[in-house]
Amino acid sequence: MNAKHAFHPEYITDANGHRKAVVLPIEEYASLIEDLADLAIVAERRGEQTLSHEAVMDELERDGLISD
Repeated sequence: MNAKHAFHPEYITDANGHRKAVVLPIEEYASLIEDLADLAIVAERRGEQTLSHEAVMDELERDGLISD
């Protein structure tokens, strides 16, 4: 989750005032779901080998995706 998010939750409470559920505007909910998906990808790729910036740039140039 990005720290710049400002959430506006509304709470559903029981007869004693205890919070039982939360309602979010759909845009805020969608943002949370997107962040959760991103975190899942990071977790899945945690063990993958990393490449240096230079190696990535070289590969992109070789593939014709960027020019020198």
